[in-house]
Amino acid sequence: MKAEELNELKKLITSQIQSTEQEITELIELTKPITLDNSIGRLSRMDAINNKAINEKALRDKKRTLQKLERAEERAGNAELGTCLSCGDDIPFGRLKFMPYTTRCVKCA
Repeated sequence: MKAEELNELKKLITSQIQSTEQEITELIELTKPITLDNSIGRLSRMDAINNKAINEKALRDKKRTLQKLERAEERAGNAELGTCLSCGDDIPFGRLKFMPYTTRCVKCA
């Protein structure tokens, strides 16, 4: 991988980490418990509970994505980013731009 491609990926990873952390903060606010003293109707309360469950799933997914991005950032620092963990071939730059946390090439994925 060329140095300029690696620098571009590092910037991309850093920006994605920042945006993911911001999304996690917003989702944490949305997943706070629904108090019983809220004066919403029964159906509105059920909607709120459903939305909370959906946001909790999104929060888990974002946390998992953040972990993957942090590992990708470590691999970029160790010059391991862009190498398939299965076969050792180079991962195409386009794939890394789309999913910078990927660890396998298209063939092995």
